[in-house]
Amino acid sequence: MSLSLPGETDWSAFTLLDHHRVSLLRSIKEAPREETRIGETGPSNNICQITSSEILGAIENVIQDIVTSLARNKAPVLILVNRSDWGNIQFKDSVGLQMISHYTTRKIKSDCPKSAPKFALMLKILSVIYKMVQNNTYATKRDIYYSDTLLFGSQSVVDNIVNDISCMLKIPRRSLHILSTTKGCIAGNLSYTEEDGTKVNCTCSATGKGVPDLNTRLLVRKLWDTCHIPIFTLMDADPHGIEIMCIYKYGSVSMSFEAHHLTVPAIRWLGLLPSDIERLNIRKDALIPLTKQDQNKLASMQKRPYMTCQPMWKKEMEIMAASKMKAEIQALTSLSSDYLSRVYLPSKLQFGGWI
Repeated sequence: MSLSLPGETDWSAFTLLDHHRVSLLRSIKEAPREETRIGETGPSNNICQITSSEILGAIENVIQDIVTSLARNKAPVLILVNRSDWGNIQFKDSVGLQMISHYTTRKIKSDCPKSAPKFALMLKILSVIYKMVQNNTYATKRDIYYSDTLLFGSQSVVDNIVNDISCMLKIPRRSLHILSTTKGCIAGNLSYTEEDGTKVNCTCSATGKGVPDLNTRLLVRKLWDTCHIPIFTLMDADPHGIEIMCIYKYGSVSMSFEAHHLTVPAIRWLGLLPSDIERLNIRKDALIPLTKQDQNKLASMQKRPYMTCQPMWKKEMEIMAASKMKAEIQALTSLSSDYLSRVYLPSKLQFGGWI
């Protein structure tokens, strides 16, 4: 995902971008105010900070319920939200995919052979979080996994449990003192100051190197909240690229409980558009046939709730489905080695070639 400007001064391009920025600001002012919940970013860009004592209290409440069940000779259970269930998700244009208030849940039982291992691992990670909050220390999910690889089995197990705990406690993951391993990259003429006073010099172009991690999404959202600058996505013209763009713009089902401070609905799709492939007459040998998995993913994405308000996106996806071909951004080099930076991006920005 990137925000790009022409290499040479082009006032018509800047004028168009400024008009786009003004329209985005107008939409912000016209948007209805929403209630801000603990740990979430509200309409005024204020964050209700959750305190260490509140985090510890939330964990203690979980443990107290377990102890109470044991005292009553009942097998303890942990109740988790079905994060992957589309039935628990609603689409709101100003937020993206967010969890409904009357969501369905599932029980992790301590006396069930199938769920008991997860019950134990959740308690283990809850104890790790509790100690870190007490001592004001931090760890990455990878640190937690490598603290006992035989116990956890795989990194994905840790990742999933951390998200389940965050959702269960209704506390943003970053407040649990668990960090993501650095993945995204950022570069350009931008600097900002963290809440703790740390000054960071970075950006006008950001990449999550594939599916964006939490830190990259938070940073892109921070750029939007702070600067209200136009933000465009530059992706491969394939189902995976479109999926990445949708995560930045509307969020993901599994992290819908944190949508309020992760999504940037103002994002626009700059390229590579499936319609660009035919328009630019890109050579067939630079294209890649869609796999059956690609076709299934494309068909599934076209049915998502936010596609009803994105008819142009849906049209582009229909073009891809009809052609049964996909293209990486690198396919533009078949036109010339510097076509992307010299022609494609400047022209797109100058003439408003985004959707």
